[in-house]
Amino acid sequence: MTQEMKIINFMGIRKFTSVTSIVLVLASIFSIAFFGLKGGLDFTGGTQLEVLFDRPADLNKVRVVLEEKKLKSPVAVLFGSDQQVMIRTQDEMKLKGRELIAEKITAAGGTLEAIERPSREYEGFADVLVIANLSAEALQQKAVISEEDYGRVQYAQRDGKTLVALENSLDSVYLKALLADMEVATGAKIELRSSEFVGPQIGDELRDQGGLGLLTAFVLVFLYVAVQFQWKFSVGAIAALCHDVIITLGIFAVFQWDFDLTVLAAILALIGYSINDTIVIYDRIRENFRILRKTDAYEIINVSLTQTLGRSMMTSGTTLLVLVCLFLFGGELLRGFSTALIIGILVGTYSSTYIAAHITAALDVSKEDLMPKEKEGAELDDAP
Repeated sequence: MTQEMKIINFMGIRKFTSVTSIVLVLASIFSIAFFGLKGGLDFTGGTQLEVLFDRPADLNKVRVVLEEKKLKSPVAVLFGSDQQVMIRTQDEMKLKGRELIAEKITAAGGTLEAIERPSREYEGFADVLVIANLSAEALQQKAVISEEDYGRVQYAQRDGKTLVALENSLDSVYLKALLADMEVATGAKIELRSSEFVGPQIGDELRDQGGLGLLTAFVLVFLYVAVQFQWKFSVGAIAALCHDVIITLGIFAVFQWDFDLTVLAAILALIGYSINDTIVIYDRIRENFRILRKTDAYEIINVSLTQTLGRSMMTSGTTLLVLVCLFLFGGELLRGFSTALIIGILVGTYSSTYIAAHITAALDVSKEDLMPKEKEGAELDDAP
């Protein structure tokens, strides 16, 4: 069967593919170091809102409002139905609320010096403002702080500064103003269903755990391939996986696409997909090394790659078909996941062929490395 098949000379262009891969990997490392990965909300910290419209939401108008508010990396996507919208931003609503009240105080001629937590004497209040250069009378006359927005307001003096206790927290006031602007822009009534803040410490923990997960995956893959095949195969497999991950991350860095937990999940899935393709090729190479004993190593690899080409193309093609559908119709929440996997599978199919196999051959793998080890005492057992 092998003699009748037209063997494709994959390894004939190994020098060209090696240079190409090295250039791509170096360019990716440079882009990651120079541009950096644009961390999503999961890693940087920020706010996630879920709001309900009384009619199908106009996401374009919602996004315009978010841009006008100058929120950091705002994202607005449908969530569950065409009336439910999830809004994500790297801003903390508390800080945006502080900016809002500080602008009003500054416009009135005062200075917001600090925001304190309410003491026992201010029980029932959410925040206490410390304001300089404006008296309580001036604040009231200029209507800087309205009870309609901030609820019950109480004024006091301390060390020449004006203390203003607010019943409603600064973040709730800012959210109220944000939703009011959205209602004006969309003409819909909007209800805030939930508001969650992800702190930077949680983001750092997720980042560290994600990195540990990637490292663990690499170690386990190396050990698995070394046990099932031989350590030279492990080197090729790990090199191919590093190649796939680095190039995928490099593309995300160049285009400054959000890197969040869904993308990290895609990277881990990519490792599993890529090593599966590599293992199939390795298994055929091992089998052919035992059958074609007098054939050159690179020729054996060409035969093996030719035999597995159809399977690799069909597997990659059908997987890409699903991922393209997910990219087009899965919504923005899954856009990063599908994008990372599309890039990774394209690069991974290439690396299984030209990186993993080539490096294994370059390490002088031979049939002796792949022949089954004879058990001690086997000759004595066979003796009459």
